[in-house]
Amino acid sequence: MQTPQKIAVVGSGLVGTLLAIYLKRAGHIVHVFDRSPDIRTIQFSGRSINLVMSDRGWKALEDIGLDDEIRKIGIPVDKRAIHLQDGKLNYQYYGKEGEAIFSLSRGVLNRKMVDLAEGEGVEFFFERKIWDINLATATLYEGETEQGAWSELNYDKVFGADGAFSRIRHRMQRQSMFDYSQEFMEIGYKELHIPANADGSHKIDKNSLHIWPRGNFMLMALANLDGTFTCTLFMPFKGENSFESLNNETTLVDFFAKYFQDTKEVIPDLVQDFFKNPTSYLAIMKCFPWTFEDKVALIGDSAHAIVPFYGHGMNAGFEDITILNEMMLKYGDDWHQIFKAYEISRKPNADAIAELSRRNFEEMSTKTADANFLLQKKIEKWFSDKHPEKWMPLYSRVTFSLQPYSEALAIGDFQNKIMQEVLKMDNIEENWNTEEVENKILDLLN
Repeated sequence: MQTPQKIAVVGSGLVGTLLAIYLKRAGHIVHVFDRSPDIRTIQFSGRSINLVMSDRGWKALEDIGLDDEIRKIGIPVDKRAIHLQDGKLNYQYYGKEGEAIFSLSRGVLNRKMVDLAEGEGVEFFFERKIWDINLATATLYEGETEQGAWSELNYDKVFGADGAFSRIRHRMQRQSMFDYSQEFMEIGYKELHIPANADGSHKIDKNSLHIWPRGNFMLMALANLDGTFTCTLFMPFKGENSFESLNNETTLVDFFAKYFQDTKEVIPDLVQDFFKNPTSYLAIMKCFPWTFEDKVALIGDSAHAIVPFYGHGMNAGFEDITILNEMMLKYGDDWHQIFKAYEISRKPNADAIAELSRRNFEEMSTKTADANFLLQKKIEKWFSDKHPEKWMPLYSRVTFSLQPYSEALAIGDFQNKIMQEVLKMDNIEENWNTEEVENKILDLLN
């Protein structure tokens, strides 16, 4: 336990609520502010991408004994189901037998996390708009409008968990020596959905991440507990196959008939969903430092927003909490040291998962339909099964281990160079699982 302090967390999303539980368990008074209504009272849909929990996220939950509660609302996903344009369906297993990520509805999980935090004694203040902060005194300023009258809220510490467009970070950006970058992708996304069968069962395999890879655009689907799937269409904003080009019902229906023919029977509300739901943006946001003295810290998306193609936005945010908690246990009441050690540890790993996530769009949208790529993955799994101490595939390093993201990225790049050499071997398509290939990989590793 630390010396109790009065701490505000701005943002009641997944990272903010879990952080609040950790801080409450450490003995602090914890208030969570959010400008939105209580998520438990509103319909949550229209611009969501399903979440996938992997080992880093589970660790943050296990360390505080909440993992069993969350597993009850998730669905294990052990493979990709790759829907090719010619109608073929390929499966690509993620890891070793028994290894799976968990599909979670963002709305269902967020409501559960708020309930759990309230159960711990965390106080929530919804529809309270925080416009600014005095960094030196950890004083929050809230009011109905940005130009109207504000009232002061005084705290010992403030955590900004208020997402990619954080108001807390906005104030930190006005300091000298604060680095900040924001990059929007030329690809956006739109939520669609697959309803359940009449008996509540799933229309397609619930234990797969379904991907329809089509080059510079793709469709993906993840299962929900109620028999539905949350689908996400990723594509460019402008150009030949783009959101701009799908501007009427006929064009949309013809486009899906051409590129996603096997979805006709399972997405009955395509037209309604497409034109009702907003087209959302994807951005990569980086900054540093993440803290101000011993008063204010950024965490989760407010410090490092990434694109969703590795499914690690939540996992990276939860791992922030794991590292912060380790520093709290290590340094006690020395919050200067806690904050400094936290940001130094996390910054290179946040940058690494941002790069991995960017790259994974190409893998999912293009490479999963490429025969050479599928062969490479098959060789990697075969060699890894034979020599687990010498080779762990990149996806497993990122998803089924706690190895720092920066190390996983560096080792993954090294392994990919080796595989490019292996794929040049004569008749590799037929001889991929031979002693010759095994020895080649061993030589290149050495």
